[in-house]
Amino acid sequence: MKNLLAIGFIWLGCAIAWVVLGSTILVRTGATSSELTRDVELLWGPAHQQQPPRALFHEPRKVRDTITTVDAQGRSVPTEVERTIDSTVDIPLESSDIHAGLRLAHRRKGLLWFPTYAVDFRATYEFRNDTPVQRAVEVSFPLASSDVIYDGFMVRNADGTPVETAVRDGHARWTRSFAPGERVSWTVDYRSRGTSQWQLHPSAGTGQVKNFRLVVDTDFAGVDFPAGTISPSHHERTTTGWRGEWSFESLVSGAAIGIDLPQKLNPGPLASRITFFAPVGLLFFVFVVAVLAAARRREIHPLNYFFFGCAFFAFHLLFAYLVDHLAIAPSFAIASAVSVLLVVSYARLFVGWRFALVEMGLSQLIYLVLFSVTFFWDGFTGLAITVGAILTLFVIMQLTGRVHWRTLAEPHAAVP
Repeated sequence: MKNLLAIGFIWLGCAIAWVVLGSTILVRTGATSSELTRDVELLWGPAHQQQPPRALFHEPRKVRDTITTVDAQGRSVPTEVERTIDSTVDIPLESSDIHAGLRLAHRRKGLLWFPTYAVDFRATYEFRNDTPVQRAVEVSFPLASSDVIYDGFMVRNADGTPVETAVRDGHARWTRSFAPGERVSWTVDYRSRGTSQWQLHPSAGTGQVKNFRLVVDTDFAGVDFPAGTISPSHHERTTTGWRGEWSFESLVSGAAIGIDLPQKLNPGPLASRITFFAPVGLLFFVFVVAVLAAARRREIHPLNYFFFGCAFFAFHLLFAYLVDHLAIAPSFAIASAVSVLLVVSYARLFVGWRFALVEMGLSQLIYLVLFSVTFFWDGFTGLAITVGAILTLFVIMQLTGRVHWRTLAEPHAAVP
């Protein structure tokens, strides 16, 4: 009983050490995540959100205001005054034919990977003067914040000739005269960059969108859509990635169309999850080794279990700091090899090579290494650990089913 209490106390101490280490990793990751995100956005650009263009003309409009004055008797006298104001009126966007190509590139900062992308954008917009008179129309194409770059930005007429534009107040602007009922189209081209997410808004606010078509081609297949965005009308896998198409004859909505870029496995969150789970793996290891040692008449002192716990802790400590400098796979492999070597080389001194290599080395591979590998399988970690626990129970029951435990309680000499 004293040995069990001592082993339990050692396990508890190791669990506390893992909680401290896991919390440290979370702090290291979380404390710098917002700063790193900002750094990446400054280098590569923030999430791109493309708004639709607008075409407006100015029209004088007469309005009536009521002015209240006070007469000589102190009575309020309302007076109507007519004045002319300059109002802006939109002409309708009749059609939008847009293509966007996204190319993914993951970039690492600290313990985090960030999905960055380059976008090739081309859109043809057609406007119609729905008034019975000729209008001098100003077209404005919204640009994003100052952190976004536009390479090769060009506006072209339907015949391919370039249009002279002026960039001010976050918009590219150009003017043209529209005859009554005339339809005019322009094509906008640019290349840009962003981080994490790409969005396009079919309408400015909640409004009607006519004859809308958007095609997005990506060089990656793991496409997801942000909550609250419009799902594609059709999508398919391609030889190079993914293609989605949004087609609407008449759409009334204020929702955007968006794509979340696939996230790469981040070293910081992965290391913290593996570290917080470590006490469970050590508990399985201690249970299996203790039972097998008793069945094989091997003497293992509680202090030996303390050093086993230290070797387990060495795996997580080394992995947590190796991923600062190496990729996840080699960091994991090095930390695993070091921890297993510590346990096996130490245990062979008092239980022999065979027991150290087979019973203990194999147990450590399963409950430290393989259990940690399950965290690479997003969504299957809990199931994998549950199956492992059940298989452990089955194997131990089969191996020790014929053992006479009462006779093992009698004094015996240690087997070298």
